[in-house]
Amino acid sequence: MSLTSISGRKRAGAGKLRKLTHQAENLTRAFVRAMNDEVRPDLVVNLGDDIEDESREADLARYGECQAILRTARAPLVNVAGNHDLVTLNREDLNRFWQRRGPLYYAFDAKGWHFVVLHTLEKPNAEVRLPDTQMEWLRADLAAARTPTVVLMHHSASEQEVEDSRWWPGRAHLALVKERVELRRVFEESQRVRVVFNGHLHWNHLDVIAGIPYVTVQSLIENMDDDAPGRAASAHAVVRLSDRRMTVHVRGNDPARYQVEW
Repeated sequence: MSLTSISGRKRAGAGKLRKLTHQAENLTRAFVRAMNDEVRPDLVVNLGDDIEDESREADLARYGECQAILRTARAPLVNVAGNHDLVTLNREDLNRFWQRRGPLYYAFDAKGWHFVVLHTLEKPNAEVRLPDTQMEWLRADLAAARTPTVVLMHHSASEQEVEDSRWWPGRAHLALVKERVELRRVFEESQRVRVVFNGHLHWNHLDVIAGIPYVTVQSLIENMDDDAPGRAASAHAVVRLSDRRMTVHVRGNDPARYQVEW
């Protein structure tokens, strides 16, 4: 399984060039080449934020372009909705690109594993929520699951400290899900969840809480330098799962490697 989080257009933070999203097309194509020529994963997971809410017209074009490139990977594509993906676009737009119907949270089985995709909702400059209806759906889905489970989401359900990050000092409420304590309790009580992955925070991070790893994956387009001209993280994670362990290898210019024994 391979995971990536992309984003949209050139973006500055604190007056500096932080996102090299003008390179997103080439970086995404390079990611797909690596998947097809080298990794050959069973699944490709897009952790969200393919666009930067520039305008509805631009976002439709860029989201569609990103999806078209990702679908050239010779593996099924699994999509997670990011907060930037749903500013000018809506559920119907994303479902059309995702080639599915229904809520933007869903579950499926593949290769002896159960996968749950959650849809965290960000209210701009306020909070990140997981609605009660989705929490109840999750409880029922995990109760019915019969195989080990991987959870995929955009925002984080862990307790990572973000005050020393580029993007989140004083803004943890926009990085972490408000209901994260309850959400983790649902994961733990199910005794099915083996690992939880998210994007959004623009860095690599691992927490293990009550025996469950929470893995945050760096963005493909994050600028690893302090300002222009910049050097893209080119980050994506190659994940290998077995009944005994998980390895996560984040490749690119901000590498990381984790191994967890079940």
